[in-house]
Amino acid sequence: MSSDLLLIGQSKGKFGGGQRRAFKQTQKKTAEGNKPSFATMVVIGNRNGYIGIGYGKSKETVLSREKATRNAKLNIIKIRRGCGSWQCGCRTPHTIPFSVSGKCGSVVIQLRPAPKGSGLRVAEECRKILALAGINDVWSKTFGQTRTTINLASACFAALKSLGERKLQVENTESLGIIEGVKT
Repeated sequence: MSSDLLLIGQSKGKFGGGQRRAFKQTQKKTAEGNKPSFATMVVIGNRNGYIGIGYGKSKETVLSREKATRNAKLNIIKIRRGCGSWQCGCRTPHTIPFSVSGKCGSVVIQLRPAPKGSGLRVAEECRKILALAGINDVWSKTFGQTRTTINLASACFAALKSLGERKLQVENTESLGIIEGVKT
């Protein structure tokens, strides 16, 4: 299993800008002074059909990363892969078998199967999630406040989770070349 941090925070900078960071920092104003808190989001996967996502908050960065990793390991799901693109039809598990959508907050993401060689045409943080799931080609369409990275990543995970919720007939499974997650 390999893991990756999603860039959900932003470094402090003049004029409201800065580089994207893995840790989101918030502060609570108290009589003793400011009490900072850090949050992070981790995605974990084996690049062969298993994926998990976790969110953790703590007063220190290392503890929040460990908590997020622990939560990601608890949220591992098995996803279906196949060749659902009408342009390809190669029956290899390089994309998703059918269109799915996921929602979190105001963010809605639609994932659609793409032909072989088209790549991951999604936002950068969703690209990390799909790559760790073992998906090589997918098209997407997003709606809502997609700058909220936590909601965008959660909506992408919800879309992948909905892949396993549909019942499939045997002839569709064979024609699309669908396989479930493979343990390595």
